[in-house]
Amino acid sequence: MAEDVTADPNYEPSAWEPVADQVERYLATDGAEGYEWNGGHCIILTTTGRRSGKTRRTPLIKVKHREGYLVIASLGGAPQHPQWYLNLVANPDVVINDRAERHELVARTATA
Repeated sequence: MAEDVTADPNYEPSAWEPVADQVERYLATDGAEGYEWNGGHCIILTTTGRRSGKTRRTPLIKVKHREGYLVIASLGGAPQHPQWYLNLVANPDVVINDRAERHELVARTATA
């Protein structure tokens, strides 16, 4: 069932408008819009801000692994971690929207 991002009063959209727009379109259409991006498929990762406590949503490239998902915290090869990764380290309870599927999960940093 499509999700209304405005229904969560704790949600704070990305300050970067293209990201905020993609998240809104994706969730409103169960991924019919915003699922494909530059030849890849996206999921929406929902985390809780480690300092603000706000709900944060980030579109990421979909990487399935066994029965779960991998999210790659590369920040485009930058030396620091993306904010969403720092948020999930502080609070590993996350939600992944994969089109119309909603998965409540507990994240962890991958090991060898």
